[in-house]
Amino acid sequence: MADLEKRLYEQVLVLRCQTGDETAFAQLVERYGPRLRYYLQKMFGRRDGVEDVLQEVWFTVFRKIQDLTDPGAFTTWLYRIAQRQAHGVLRKRRLSFRSVEEAEQVTDPSAEEPDFSPEDGQRIHEALDELTLEHREVLVLRFLEDMAYEDIAAVTGCQIGTVKSRLCYAKRALRRVLERTMIHE
Repeated sequence: MADLEKRLYEQVLVLRCQTGDETAFAQLVERYGPRLRYYLQKMFGRRDGVEDVLQEVWFTVFRKIQDLTDPGAFTTWLYRIAQRQAHGVLRKRRLSFRSVEEAEQVTDPSAEEPDFSPEDGQRIHEALDELTLEHREVLVLRFLEDMAYEDIAAVTGCQIGTVKSRLCYAKRALRRVLERTMIHE
């Protein structure tokens, strides 16, 4: 019930924002600001620029929220804006990333893999920076933002099958980084 109430409250905030309610907008910023900052930090890896992009995202949201026809789609819409802004900055910087294909040179993506334990939290957050942009993105959206595959597909512009495959490869890549760091400790 609490989850339904949170979603309904968020929809009311969006509707209020669409009528020009600045207090409602401030509440959305407060509600999503830290999570969106973390998402962008993982998009940028160890590079600067997160705060500028975060500010641009909120400016875009403020200007375009009237165009959002489904208040229930706010989260996906917000992260799609953030993803586009981040990719635009990263493209301008001409940053080279390992391609997903390079990182995914693993066998069967449908093999069952165990989950991570809560004790691995800090190491996981640090290890995310060593993954490809695409891998960091799907892991953050799925496991930290708790987005459904369909929503991740909408944010990333990929097919659902690609999202599932990318998640599988991303978990494997994360596991390899974690195993490598454990060996060096």
